[in-house]
Amino acid sequence: MIQIRNLFILFYLLAFAFSNSSFADRLKDLTSIAGIRSNQLIGYGLVVGLAGTGDGNTQLIQQSMKSMVSQLGLSTDSGSLNGKNAASVMITAELPPFVKPGQNIDITVSTLGAAKSLRGGTLLMTPLKGADGETYAIAQGNLVVGGFGVEGGDGSSLIVNIPTVGRIPRGATVEKFVEMPFLEKPFLILNLHQGDFSTATKVSEAINEIFGPDVSVPIDSTSIRVRAPMEPSQKVTFMSLLENIELEPARPSAKVVVNARSGTIVIGGDVRVTPAAVTHGSLTVKVKEDINVTAGTQIVGALGNQVAGGGEAVQNPDTEMEVNETTAQAFIFDPGVKLSSIVDAMNAVGASAADLVAILEALREAGALRAELVII
Repeated sequence: MIQIRNLFILFYLLAFAFSNSSFADRLKDLTSIAGIRSNQLIGYGLVVGLAGTGDGNTQLIQQSMKSMVSQLGLSTDSGSLNGKNAASVMITAELPPFVKPGQNIDITVSTLGAAKSLRGGTLLMTPLKGADGETYAIAQGNLVVGGFGVEGGDGSSLIVNIPTVGRIPRGATVEKFVEMPFLEKPFLILNLHQGDFSTATKVSEAINEIFGPDVSVPIDSTSIRVRAPMEPSQKVTFMSLLENIELEPARPSAKVVVNARSGTIVIGGDVRVTPAAVTHGSLTVKVKEDINVTAGTQIVGALGNQVAGGGEAVQNPDTEMEVNETTAQAFIFDPGVKLSSIVDAMNAVGASAADLVAILEALREAGALRAELVII
């Protein structure tokens, strides 16, 4: 055991010796381990103690209240229950990996019915189930609600944040352990957060350089298989050394990402443009509508008395159009121009976000943009 421990210490020192700390990333930041994942839990429950902001006398809340009191040995009619101080809610939680029975997790409580606020409410004991229908945790506690809402007698209301959603820190107790294949399999699978063949090869080479040849084998652009010790204690130590190995990832593929809703544009550092000339200009047309009113002609007598009217007032439309066309500005991309030159050229002509999208799409259609254009 002492020799194995000394061997791990040697591997640890070698990991730092071979790593490049200037521009390197740790494996724990680049990859995740297959099989080590969180699980989503969900449950239906009842929140009581509300100050008149509950669901009211709806059928759902009355059935829930009747079911709750029947579990406590009481028998009552649904119509005799008033749900203005209670709310039917859905509880969601995330069960982290390796969490043991008796530990606590945070939960989120959201209204399901017509409740206007959960402020001041208490969640009654609720089982939380997984996708397999098994109960993995029990939730209960007082809600923490960040928002609130008030309503006046004239129908006016004010809502701050979201009063219909609350949280209970450490509000659920884990009742069942989820088995993980981490301790059983003789190897580990590292999954890259962003698939790349070059990065997968670099990860495998960095592991083999420290722990020996054939310890790691890249499977595809996303996964790397690593041979690990069978002893659980040694596997945990091995994993702690493995995730701290540092390497410089491969340069990502050239992409231009455009958010069409917000106008945000992100241009990768490896984006290149082949020789191309771009002309940018704008045409502004202003139309102003007005109406001129002309009074009808009247015939007046000698003493100033009106004798006869010449007709009703006439409305004459008056339209003014103004056309302004700014001088088109052209700029040229030289061969292999880089990101900085692209940004400088577009900023120089005062291009807006919509103009930048139009220019990038035109460059792609012309075959001059050496990058993938992604619109989200």
